[in-house]
Amino acid sequence: GRDDLVVLCSSSGTISASQQVSTNFTTMGKVHGSLARAGKVKGQTPKVEAQEKKKQPRGRAKKRMQYNRRYVNVVTGMGGKRVGPNSNADKMK
Repeated sequence: GRDDLVVLCSSSGTISASQQVSTNFTTMGKVHGSLARAGKVKGQTPKVEAQEKKKQPRGRAKKRMQYNRRYVNVVTGMGGKRVGPNSNADKMK
């Protein structure tokens, strides 16, 4: 409890910077829960097999695709602001 706290005071009753205040940190609150629950969410999530995807272009073709996605076919959201690459704003229409 609080009796673990040790405060060293000088004769005037104030604490100087050179004096230390130590606390027993084992009495503090728990941070992450018990290890018995570790991996609970991953364990109860159903396994979905990865789908086969078309191969990504490489080199010059990949740079061309990125350029077109970022600067040519610019998707705008509310108020004419550009939306991020993970936004679903273009699919809401």
